[in-house]
Amino acid sequence: MTPDTRIARLFDNLKRNGRKGLIAYLTAGDPTPERTPALVEALERGGADLIELGVPFSDPIADGPVIQRAGQRALAAGTTLHKVLAMAAEIRRRSEIPLLLFTYLNPVLRYGLDALALDAAASGMDGCLLIDASVEEAGRYVDAMRRHGLDTVFLAAPTSTRRRLELVAKYSTGFVYLVSRTGVTGARASLSEAIGPLVAAMRAVTDLPLAVGFGVSRPEHVAELGPQVEAVVVGSAIVDLIARNADNPSLEIQLESFVRELKHGFALCAVTETPSS
Repeated sequence: MTPDTRIARLFDNLKRNGRKGLIAYLTAGDPTPERTPALVEALERGGADLIELGVPFSDPIADGPVIQRAGQRALAAGTTLHKVLAMAAEIRRRSEIPLLLFTYLNPVLRYGLDALALDAAASGMDGCLLIDASVEEAGRYVDAMRRHGLDTVFLAAPTSTRRRLELVAKYSTGFVYLVSRTGVTGARASLSEAIGPLVAAMRAVTDLPLAVGFGVSRPEHVAELGPQVEAVVVGSAIVDLIARNADNPSLEIQLESFVRELKHGFALCAVTETPSS
């Protein structure tokens, strides 16, 4: 059964209002665990529709150098999976923004699948994305999350086979995360030409909302993707801004302004789609 989460309601509302979503990623605990809730509030004020709370991990195979360094800083500051859930609970006391736990499989296995599902739901999390989880072996993980009403988001990449896409569609709820390119995360000057074919292939096997990430970092990227998918994911550009301004008292203001600028990309998209009179 599909969970009735804030994520599902978000995409229902976006569709009903003819809008697209901006998903913002940040590494929880960077620069400090205590500051993360305020950074999330700044992202929300800027217009972010959903927050991915990244759990720092010592062996991040999918993350580029910007997020790798953020993870190292967060770990050095004492961030753990338990503390990330505590951050989520703190955020939830002041906000109803959808929260997606973004993590690797190893910390989850150490925590325990059932224990994590129970505690994540209690903290106010809405779902989980295990970056390196094999969708072919996802049954037990998905069952645990479903028992506690949590969404499970899976990744689809340009290299995914038709069978892999079908499994991603089968086990995903909330939305499907499309990886725009092979390789690791990181801001790019231009978007990959693989996005269009990947979107078409995923549409052929699911009606779930689609979100594109990896390399999205500019308003013009948002404008380009807006007509193709229901949401875009921005991560490394946000994490880099936090890193460059960690000691700046105006960090939250700068973060809010940057996200507002990114969100304006959807307005640019609407302008380009409007026929000239």
